[in-house]
Amino acid sequence: MRLLNAEQMRELDRRTIEEIGVPGVVLMENAGRGAAESMARHFAGRFPGPVLVFAGKGNNGGDGYVIARHLANWGWQVRTLVLAERDTIGGDAAINLNALLNSGGDVGFVPSDEALLAELDDHCNPALLVDALLGTGLTSEVKGLYASAIDWINASAAPAVAVDIPSGVEASTGRILGRAVEAELTLTFAFAKLGHVLHPAAQLTGHLETLDIGIPRCLTDAGGTEHLLVDASEAAALLPRRPVTGHKGSFGHLLVVAGSIGKTGAATLAAEGGLRSGAGLVTAVCPRCVYQVLEIKLTEAMTAPLDDVAGALSLQALEQVRNLWDGKQALALGPGLGLAAETAALVRHLVRECPIPLVLDADGINALGAKPDMLNERAGRATILTPHPGEMARLLGISVAEVEKDRIACARSFARTHQVVLVLKGAPTVTAFADGRIRINASGHQGMATGGMGDVLTGLIGGLLAQGLSAEDAAVLGVYLHGCAADRLRPRLGTAGMTAGDLVQELPAARYHLQSEGVFDA
Repeated sequence: MRLLNAEQMRELDRRTIEEIGVPGVVLMENAGRGAAESMARHFAGRFPGPVLVFAGKGNNGGDGYVIARHLANWGWQVRTLVLAERDTIGGDAAINLNALLNSGGDVGFVPSDEALLAELDDHCNPALLVDALLGTGLTSEVKGLYASAIDWINASAAPAVAVDIPSGVEASTGRILGRAVEAELTLTFAFAKLGHVLHPAAQLTGHLETLDIGIPRCLTDAGGTEHLLVDASEAAALLPRRPVTGHKGSFGHLLVVAGSIGKTGAATLAAEGGLRSGAGLVTAVCPRCVYQVLEIKLTEAMTAPLDDVAGALSLQALEQVRNLWDGKQALALGPGLGLAAETAALVRHLVRECPIPLVLDADGINALGAKPDMLNERAGRATILTPHPGEMARLLGISVAEVEKDRIACARSFARTHQVVLVLKGAPTVTAFADGRIRINASGHQGMATGGMGDVLTGLIGGLLAQGLSAEDAAVLGVYLHGCAADRLRPRLGTAGMTAGDLVQELPAARYHLQSEGVFDA
């Protein structure tokens, strides 16, 4: 599903009005009528109301006036509260306010907290609330009268319908600007916005429905796919083909360099993630001191020991890894390697030299420290990094809070600067491509917040790389399958106590489910 930020939506509106010649008032009428129809359908059991519409002084309020007019025409009891003086309403919103008043609409102007609270004392038991206060143009913190209205809406027992986006949400980032409406239903126009799916605001969107307001296809089709929400249909299209004549050599050989004392589980999970991805072969290598442990843990994957110094990998293992990547189609590097300086030196050499597609995670990322510029030496070679917010913060030299403030901007900037695919894990996981495109994952849940999940993802993405997918497709599909497996386990295991081992076992079923849901012979 294509997503827009606030600026892109404004530009689409502008071009529709100025280049195509569709008046803004027509777009507002289409938006308001479509929203009214959807509300009447979703809340038919609450007919005839009463409905209380909260309208701001801008175009979001204008949509609210159209909604109020149509609901009233269909027999609903509607009261509209305008949080402004009448003479401050201008443009297309003023045209629709006049239309509402001229058609007998019940409208009250409440430009102060005192006026608002006095009005609300008379409407304490509405059946339905409509939030048409602020819309997608909001960039500053909500205060004063609007904050009071939002607080009242959230305290009410009646369901709230947000027009375009819950008021108080920044449409481009999903940030909550002070406070925001908690909507049961959000009716957005033309395209969903980034703020609908990015946390923390995603929790306030409720059920999301996108309405056609008459923007011509010649504009919508030309807009590209800078931001996409990856759902089952998007992911299914990426599944690698598996011809009936294929054999284990047909489906790629993944090399996993991982593990250290106390962290053989990370190496095991990464190797199993590669196997469960559909890769034909996986070879897992680790420090010699823990090799026997890995040999016992892994049955289907091949294993090999690497020379270590006091239990840590060092440059002594460099030539061994060089020999091992011959004949392999991808390298997964990092899970559980540890933080020894000797290991970090080895990782940096491997990052620079590795000729095959590379997925770098965990201690592999940590080995880059604050000097990720060495990634630029991999120009032309597929490279994927899978940091969590803490690792992302270290790569950028900023705080975790700064990363979380705008996850998309952080991921995009790093991917562009270093020409890599960047998978920023979290809720939701954001994947940024080297050309700046963004993919936001729609699968998964909070039950995945446990140790080892990232190791499985590393192996899963590496296995998809080994099967011949591009770095972009391997990252996007791997992230979706990872979350899909967790979604499949949720009815049985819930969201607490699920382990990475549970998830890795579910990956083949998740892939089969995705294949069967689509139309792809994968």
